[in-house]
Amino acid sequence: MERFRAFLRRKNIVFSAKRYGVDALGAMAQGLFCTLLVGTILDTLGTQFHIGFLSATVVTVGSGEAAVGYTIGGLASLMVGPAMAVAIGSALQAPPLVLFSLVPVGYATNVLGGAGGPLAVLVIAIIAAECGKLVSKETKVDILVTPIVTVLVGIGAAYLIAPPIGAAASAVGNVIMWATELQPFFMGILVSVIVGVALTLPISSAAICAALGLTGLAGGAAVAGCCAQMVGFAILSFRENRWGGLVSQGLGTSMLQMGNIVRNPRIWIPPTVASAITGPIATCLFQLQMNGTAVSSGMGTCGLVGPIGVYTGWVNDIAQGLRGPIGGMDWLGMILICFVLPGVLTWLIGIPCRKAGWIKDGDLKLEN
Repeated sequence: MERFRAFLRRKNIVFSAKRYGVDALGAMAQGLFCTLLVGTILDTLGTQFHIGFLSATVVTVGSGEAAVGYTIGGLASLMVGPAMAVAIGSALQAPPLVLFSLVPVGYATNVLGGAGGPLAVLVIAIIAAECGKLVSKETKVDILVTPIVTVLVGIGAAYLIAPPIGAAASAVGNVIMWATELQPFFMGILVSVIVGVALTLPISSAAICAALGLTGLAGGAAVAGCCAQMVGFAILSFRENRWGGLVSQGLGTSMLQMGNIVRNPRIWIPPTVASAITGPIATCLFQLQMNGTAVSSGMGTCGLVGPIGVYTGWVNDIAQGLRGPIGGMDWLGMILICFVLPGVLTWLIGIPCRKAGWIKDGDLKLEN
């Protein structure tokens, strides 16, 4: 057993929640962002602002009636599976031959996983990468053995378990969305708080939302929770971090506060309570829905992805005849939920917390 453990250490294979649940999940979200999310944004910009090179077909795959045309954004979105798999492999510190072999594995897994493709990619890419690492540089024909093992294990596992994983993830997401529609007030609170907290923790709320296919009212509540954390911390810590902190947290990530949260968990109270308030306002008052890509539900104001996703959903619904034109209440709801209420509520809730001594000057200071 000790020899086996030594072998695993030599191969840099570490079975831990941090490596698989934090490092790999976070990397997967980056792969999602760089392909599916960026592609969606580019397509939206091209369509809405009539930008020729963004809305034009640049590549056509197939011929005749089976031909499919892709824009720049469409091509980026098409590569989401390979990008996620390679990102996960990179987080697991896979050697180059393993890393490159994950491209077909990611593509096949995402297709076979259906609506739960991202979760399937997370599981299968981990399996394929670790198996590839086991045989890497163990033979004199490594350039053949390592890619073959990685691809066969990965696509074989994808064929067997990606569809069930995708179906299970989709079912869980559907239950959450159904429950939110049935009980928009209470589920609005739960979804908003849980996804918002996940955004600030060193895990990926975007990957979770994508894996569960979280859209609709539940997606809107998730957007509310993420925005409450990001904008909330940006405003709450303004006296310590000024404009740099406002931008880095409001448009970057509230995860920057994790070190301070560990030192003083009470600083988490104002944005979390704010998310519990904005969640049901989003679901009950404004019926704010995320009908864009599910990954946008877990991004908040990071690069304005959350609001852009909401807007993309409006556009898609209009194109499909599912709703009328975008109205003033739509814009009011998005602005209040994503920007105004998170800042105002967190600031107001922070006042008694500071007076009670729960939050002291310097507690929210970001390290340079």
